[in-house]
Parts: sequence; structure tokens; C-alpha cells
Amino acid sequence: MLWVLAQQGRLRFTELRTHLPGITPKVLTERLRKLERDGFVVRSYHAEVPPRVEYEITDLARTLIPAFRVLADWSDNHLGEVHAAQRRFDNQR
Repeated sequence: MLWVLAQQGRLRFTELRTHLPGITPKVLTERLRKLERDGFVVRSYHAEVPPRVEYEITDLARTLIPAFRVLADWSDNHLGEVHAAQRRFDNQR
């Protein structure tokens, strides 16, 4: 979630959800609340019709971007190996 918000900027709940396939609305809500509590996400409520809620990362969360980049680079370089290990594991069962 933080990586998506770092890359995409401020997003509405439904926009964020489209970038995170497979996550349920309940789990997304729970995680966003935890990230907000920890100071990584800011939730902005706009009293419009219909109401608009947006999420964005905080300055504290921005300090994690270099670590996200390292993880993204690692994933790019090793994801094939991870998938191969998963296939080997699944074939043993």
C-alpha cells in the first residue's frame, strides 16, 4: 500500500484497491487504519456528495522509499527464482 501510494500519489479508496488485486475491502480498511495510526498514511475526508476520502503517505513514510526501491530491484532480479521455488514446493505435495 505504501509503495503504491508513493508511486501514484494521493488516491481514493477504490483507486487504491485497483492497484492491489486480491485484497478485500475489509482488509484494505484495516491496513489503512493501522498505517494511519502509525503515522504512515494521512486520510482526508471531503464532505461532498458523495463523500470523498483520499489517502496519501506522510513524510515519515517517504523516508521508506529508498528501502522500497531496494526491495523492488531485488524482486525484479529474483522473482523468477521465487516462482521456481514455489513450483518445486508445490510439486512435492
